[in-house]
Amino acid sequence: MSTLIPTIKSDNKKLNDPKFNVLPSLPSWFDDILGKGLGTEFMSNFNTGMTLPAVNVIDGDHEFAIEVAVPGLKKSDFDINIDNRVLSIGVESKTESNEKTENYTRREFGYSTFKRTFTIPESVNTEAISADYNDGILKIHLPKREEAKKKPAKKIKIS
Repeated sequence: MSTLIPTIKSDNKKLNDPKFNVLPSLPSWFDDILGKGLGTEFMSNFNTGMTLPAVNVIDGDHEFAIEVAVPGLKKSDFDINIDNRVLSIGVESKTESNEKTENYTRREFGYSTFKRTFTIPESVNTEAISADYNDGILKIHLPKREEAKKKPAKKIKIS
């Protein structure tokens, strides 16, 4: 969670003197208490509904691959686009459940979203990009152009 720190712009020397600033500002005090008391798991979900998922970027001989850890979603939850060499991966997920018995009614709903963007290098063949989703891992395959593929090592003989 990023913290915005308010600043006071003034030429008054008392405002800049450390002996007059012994108390923390209310926003920083609040962030300190919440951050230490509740842990980062709660704070990361507090504002966004979903944390940014872990991402692996793999530079292979024939392709780049982006692996995104996003368990519990359906293929239809993903929105993957490429526009002007920028790859964007977005997710929008809505859940709702209703439970009724003779003594109570319970209704739960949730909404989560995130969006990650990556600049695609010129060496990628954008027409051949593909994706698959298995066991909670979204994998996007970014094949390299033929001229960008890693060539095998060649031994040069001395004549």
